[in-house]
Amino acid sequence: MTHNFSPIIKPQELLVLKQTIPFVLVDARSGAKEKYAASHLEGAFHVDLNNDLADIKPDAADGGRHPLPYFPHFNQVLSELGISPDSHVVIYDDKNGANAAARFWWMLKSVGHDAVRVLDGGMDAAIRAGYPLSNQAPKRVISNDYQANVWQLPTADIAEVDKATQNAQCLIIDVREEGRYNGEFEPLDLIAGHIPNAVNIPFSSNLDAEGFFLPPSELREKYEKALNEKETAQVIVHCGSGVTACHTLLAMAYAGMDIPKLYVGSWSEWSRNNRPMITKP
Repeated sequence: MTHNFSPIIKPQELLVLKQTIPFVLVDARSGAKEKYAASHLEGAFHVDLNNDLADIKPDAADGGRHPLPYFPHFNQVLSELGISPDSHVVIYDDKNGANAAARFWWMLKSVGHDAVRVLDGGMDAAIRAGYPLSNQAPKRVISNDYQANVWQLPTADIAEVDKATQNAQCLIIDVREEGRYNGEFEPLDLIAGHIPNAVNIPFSSNLDAEGFFLPPSELREKYEKALNEKETAQVIVHCGSGVTACHTLLAMAYAGMDIPKLYVGSWSEWSRNNRPMITKP
């Protein structure tokens, strides 16, 4: 089934959707099983970033802190959520889409799922709009329709990023906050700094003062200026562990642009592999 939906859905649209067609609502708040059990948007299932959307290895030098999961596991996650290829899926988190919601959106798009959207403003915006809350998990209807076996959206591995650091025709976008990019502090990884040749466009600049995505026209203007006529095939986007970077990929898709490459390993992998780094003296 083909849909032509925006990748972003407004809270008011979600309220209308609730009254019109069946859809799968997913709570992607990270580390939030207890929060989910206490309260979530009515009808929402929960996914966990670490357990459902990543295959975490003992050493983050091997693929970063949140490598993509193996397909049998991801197919099982989709099955348990009742998601089939023609499901209409809406995902939310409590970080303005910048955490697991954007990551799950990217993963679904990357297995060819078209009707998937992220809730603009996240859970709080839905509550303010009057969306009902619940502390009861909905009944699961298992679907076994997904047999995904390849990521269809472009990714870059550490070797390709290494080449891009020495190629002026390539653009590496680091979406972390400015202080982490500058090497002033690092809350999660071992070393503070950034990849050579990377430019800093924090994911937060995709949002307005209220935490909603900027209009598509503004996002397009911003990223077309940053790309400076480069093709998206020459663009690699990363963050700390390949999660928040998906927020910028989502913003570019919302702007009607092609989706660039995701460096899944991101800084968490790069900084553990003896690669050149720019750090604060």
